[in-house]
Amino acid sequence: MIRVLVVEDDPMLAELNKRFVEKIDGFTVVAVSNNGEEAIKKLKYEKIDLVILDVYMPKIDGMELFRRVRKQNKMVDFILVTAANDTDKINEALKLGAVDYLVKPFEFKRLEKALFNYKARKKLFFQKPFVSQEEIDKLFIGEYKEEKELKKGLHEFTLNRVMNFLKEHEKELLSSETLSENLAMSKVTIRRYLDYLENMGSIKKEIEYGSRGRPSYRYRYIHKNNK
Repeated sequence: MIRVLVVEDDPMLAELNKRFVEKIDGFTVVAVSNNGEEAIKKLKYEKIDLVILDVYMPKIDGMELFRRVRKQNKMVDFILVTAANDTDKINEALKLGAVDYLVKPFEFKRLEKALFNYKARKKLFFQKPFVSQEEIDKLFIGEYKEEKELKKGLHEFTLNRVMNFLKEHEKELLSSETLSENLAMSKVTIRRYLDYLENMGSIKKEIEYGSRGRPSYRYRYIHKNNK
């Protein structure tokens, strides 16, 4: 489990970032700090793998906190989350070793991608004493694919059932109701898996309008060579 410290002076944003992180399987938020001084204490006494850090904060700002931690040679990683998009700040963050830099306002998908990439890096370093050039390229060019990860609450066996049914009926446009009836699963559960597969680019969603103008959705499996 990757242990995360969220550092954000806005209580609402801090809670939102905490919820975002804990939606991703493999991450847990062990602490939330509202200023730099408090964050330094947390880093001293808590085991932290990753800090999601705002730049502009009272007492000790994010960049100063980052510098102090690096001078102490602590083995902790940083993702910066800030409204600052000037090149000087970004350049310094990269030189200090930030693994990512998110500019506010950002969507959950962007933070999700940053966490997936970070998790992939941690997994690679943990599993292998040596890496190939191709694996190094993936680390620095950012080619790890999210489809290797399942969102929290989804299960591989169920995902495969849904995917296999869509493959077997690939020439048809199927509704969530059809899948629900054939797979004996609730419509709510089916839609969660369909949304996931659509986001991964494995299926295509098309909209249809009924006689009263109310839209409904149909889904079709996409062959990789047809994408």
